Amino acid sequence: MSKRILVKFSGEALANKDGHGIDTSVLKYIAEEIKELVEEGVQVGIVVGGGNIIRGVNASKDGIIRRTSADHMGMLATVINAVAMQEALEHFGLKVRVQSAIKMQEICEPFLVRRAQRHLEKGRVVIFAAGTGNPFFTTDTAATLRAVEIGASLLIKATKVDGVYDKDPMKYKDAKKIPVLSYEMALEDNIKVMDDTAIALAKDNSLPIVVCDMFQKGNLKRIIEGDYSSCSIVKKLNEGDS
Repeated sequence: MSKRILVKFSGEALANKDGHGIDTSVLKYIAEEIKELVEEGVQVGIVVGGGNIIRGVNASKDGIIRRTSADHMGMLATVINAVAMQEALEHFGLKVRVQSAIKMQEICEPFLVRRAQRHLEKGRVVIFAAGTGNPFFTTDTAATLRAVEIGASLLIKATKVDGVYDKDPMKYKDAKKIPVLSYEMALEDNIKVMDDTAIALAKDNSLPIVVCDMFQKGNLKRIIEGDYSSCSIVKKLNEGDS
């Protein structure tokens, strides 16, 4: 069983039916799933995106807002989501800390890797906000970076699909699921797991990435127990792996 993991949620997954804002029923669902892991003794870190509020790349596309400023706006959006998730987890009795890569001491702690590790050792869930603190880096890269920094044995990307496909399953009915793939395969143009920087960082640190459907109840618990049957895993392939 994986004892320390990091789970990445997209901001869009938290959105209401219109694609914006925060749906508290989704927060409740996530909190229940995370509580199951904590009760099993798993140390949990979380990174959440901010796409339900604003995406830097979209805000800057017409040139009025500079990309650097737009990305900082996106980082602030992740802090909003992190605080919302903290509230949901605490509602279910969990101890939680939010650490931000951008200092805002009235709201949350600054990111300090040693403090984060100590929180995890004490059974607290740590939510890492504001991405890496730098523009031009996605929250996927932030999730991989934080997973490596805290020494997580697994990075779980919780999405709306049940794994990795050879093409977009939302557009192509003949898309085929790839249960196990190498980092090199994950970097191929037609396969979108995470951005290239995140995959390269995971590869350099031999960090397995599991892509799963976050809305399949009990999925996270099955994954930490080593059951990858309902998801896809990106890892270093040994001879004989398919």
